[in-house]
Amino acid sequence: MPGEDLAFFCERGRCDAFSRKMARGILETLIPVRAFPTRAPASSIRIAVDGRGPGGGHMLRGSPFHSRTLAACESWEWKAWSGYLAATSYSVVPYMEYYAIRHSAGLIDVSPLYKFHIRGKDAFALMNKVVTRDLRKFSKGQIVYTPWCDDRGKTVDDGTLWNFGDGSFRLTAGTPNLKWLEDNGTGMDVEVEDRSEELGALSLQGPSSKAILRDAVGEAIDSLKFFRFMKMKVEGLPLEISRTGYTGDLGYELWMEREDAERLWDAIMEHGAKYDLQPAGQAAMDICRIEGGLILGGVDYGHAHHALIDAQRYSPFELSLDWAVAMGKGPFVGRRALAEELRQGVPRRIVGIEIDWTVASRFFTDMGLPPTPPSDPWGSKMPIYSGGRQVGWGTSGCWSPTLKKYIGLATVRTPYARLGTPLEIEIEVEWQRRRAPARVVERPFYDPPHRKA
Repeated sequence: MPGEDLAFFCERGRCDAFSRKMARGILETLIPVRAFPTRAPASSIRIAVDGRGPGGGHMLRGSPFHSRTLAACESWEWKAWSGYLAATSYSVVPYMEYYAIRHSAGLIDVSPLYKFHIRGKDAFALMNKVVTRDLRKFSKGQIVYTPWCDDRGKTVDDGTLWNFGDGSFRLTAGTPNLKWLEDNGTGMDVEVEDRSEELGALSLQGPSSKAILRDAVGEAIDSLKFFRFMKMKVEGLPLEISRTGYTGDLGYELWMEREDAERLWDAIMEHGAKYDLQPAGQAAMDICRIEGGLILGGVDYGHAHHALIDAQRYSPFELSLDWAVAMGKGPFVGRRALAEELRQGVPRRIVGIEIDWTVASRFFTDMGLPPTPPSDPWGSKMPIYSGGRQVGWGTSGCWSPTLKKYIGLATVRTPYARLGTPLEIEIEVEWQRRRAPARVVERPFYDPPHRKA
């Protein structure tokens, strides 16, 4: 119930991994937790690890929408995301949220994203120095997706950069980047402010999202182009609406001050009621982003500052983000290392793969089991082979309810990254490890025509 104190417990056997991530300050873990009411008079929410219960856990916060997401969460299943609680799924049938995104609309709380505001005389110079995109034609109201690198050319993070047109910018990210931005701005006339806690963010995704916003803000929404943003009002409350998302579908993201968050949630849900708008959790969004062929930091690649070994660090070229690297724009952080990588040859690539479910399903029937495609998206390392040699590993995958295919993202050595290349991926059937045929395919797997219309 809203306002109720809660205790959160992670699954037995996964607590050690969760504790290690928490100790390193990495809170965007995908380890699931479950919430239970508690009589403790604590004023905040606590997640417990190692099975110790409410007395010995780490503190997590509710997002600006927590009173609404808590009331809507029938499943009582949550994940830790950058120090916040995020609903894994609201419904006891998570696929209902997925189908809402693909056929009507889903509303996702994405407030845990980090949000940095950069202003000052040298704000543009700092941004053009740290990101790999060429910002010289970056116009007011425009948003670009971009990675940014360390001096070794390895990806620190990826996210979106906003141009407010007054010399100030917003950078969204999956991990803390304040110190990194400040260090790169040493000696510049620039101010970097972390506004992550002050801003709430909602992702309204699906084919009905434009119609919902047209009801909420009027016909002005029709003029908002892909990767652009506008300042608008809903029920008199100011917000920024961007034509962005992480589902590979038509969608928008809404950004507002924390104190307006709950009223804006209520307003959007009210306007969306006749369109069957549903709250959607992380599981549904993860399936959608895999179908959209979109990478996830910490899963498909390791953030350069958090990686434990070099193999976990990726350059933008290894992430297959060549199109997002402007080598000709002049100096930027990591450019020299990236030029050397191009000279020597990019050693590996992230690719899309399709797993042959016809063959994989037989592994189940051979054991007397019904063929069971994965019910949840996975994000773990699955060895990939060619000719008996390991040539890479799967990083995330899911059963696509729309495409009726078993799809995933994988890292493979560059010679095996060509479209159509036959591979084998190791999958687990009960206690057995079996190799299923797979092949390299184009991304995105799902790309509806209305996404950019």
